Amino acid sequence: MPAEAPTALPYPAASPATPAQGSVATFAEVYEKWFGFVWRSARGLGVADAALDDLVQEIFVVVHRRLHDFEGRSSIRTWLSGIVLNVVRHHRRSLARKGPRLAGADEHAEPDEQASPERSPFERAALSEDVRLLQRLLDSLDDEKREVLVLTELEELSAPEIAEALGINLNTAYSRLRLAREQFDAALGRERARQRGRQP
Repeated sequence: MPAEAPTALPYPAASPATPAQGSVATFAEVYEKWFGFVWRSARGLGVADAALDDLVQEIFVVVHRRLHDFEGRSSIRTWLSGIVLNVVRHHRRSLARKGPRLAGADEHAEPDEQASPERSPFERAALSEDVRLLQRLLDSLDDEKREVLVLTELEELSAPEIAEALGINLNTAYSRLRLAREQFDAALGRERARQRGRQP
């Protein structure tokens, strides 16, 4: 069964605009406005469908606990990105400690296709296959490269925002992004070559 962001919660197609720095939002406002961003980020960073809802809930528990510490020195999107990255990294370390057999049980089910009533069955199938391909290509990257690629290409964070969220210097962020794009493009080329080889 494809994973879907809960329909009762907002799941915007793109990240909402960042509020002015220094503005204080309530937890309910942050949750409502940024749920889609957090859900997509965790999903893009490789959290499996079976763990996704629990992990997003865990992220928002951290947000709730730390929101009073947010001083607006960075955008709330950058601040949230740092929390998402930390929670996802902790999740991956926990899986690694379980060993290959238990960690393997947390592999991706079919990625969500975010089906729309306006899409035909053929369009939904094609979109689902595209999402599966994207997940396979992202899975081919190591965690550091995947993080910068997801935050740049899927969530449209700038390199300075990514450097701040990851706690790295700007040159390192640019270097990881360049290597991530090169490896992603190489993996995509291999995938296309395999598909051509299967064609009659």
